[in-house]
This record gives sequence, C-alpha cells and structure tokens, in this order.
Amino acid sequence: MDRQALEKMLEQGTDSALLRYTLGTLCLKQGDPETAVEHLAEAVRRNEEHSAGWKHYGKVLAQLRRVEEAKSAYEKGISVAEAKGDVQAAKEMRVFLKRLGE
Repeated sequence: MDRQALEKMLEQGTDSALLRYTLGTLCLKQGDPETAVEHLAEAVRRNEEHSAGWKHYGKVLAQLRRVEEAKSAYEKGISVAEAKGDVQAAKEMRVFLKRLGE
C-alpha cells in the first residue's frame, strides 16, 4: 500500500496501531521524520506491546536529535521485546541505545 492510500484510510476514520506504525515507517523511509514521529508515537500509544513500533519510534527520535526521548523509547522497547521473547528486536535496540551513549 502507498502512503496516500494509508493517509486516506486515516482521514476516513480508520485508525489503529498497525495503520499508524505502517504510516510512520513509510514516512521515515521517505525522509519525512517529522510526520513519522507523530504516527509512530501514536502507534506505540495505541499498542505499547509492539516492539517494532518502539524500535522505529526510537530511531526517528534519534534522527530528530531528541536523544533523551529516543533513549526512553529504546529502553521501553527492550523491556517489551524481552517480555515477548523477541530477542532480535531487543538486541538491535540495545545496539541503538549504546550508540546514543547510554
């Protein structure tokens, strides 16, 4: 699906964590971190147990140089990932967190 189709779904009242996550990651890939951060923040607000959402949210916060917020997002994401047994996501977020200078 393309970004415009997803934005149209949102405008029509279809809103969910998955829709926001997908929009956020698309915006991030397209070089629009300001919009991406809004969608990803809403995605993790709607589903705090989505480790990939936390990973991408931390990534976009770091990209926007919102370092303390990025650290918090990664820490929350690591906790979520470990609780779910999502070892790879936890490992990746630990690396990203370390790069921010724990």
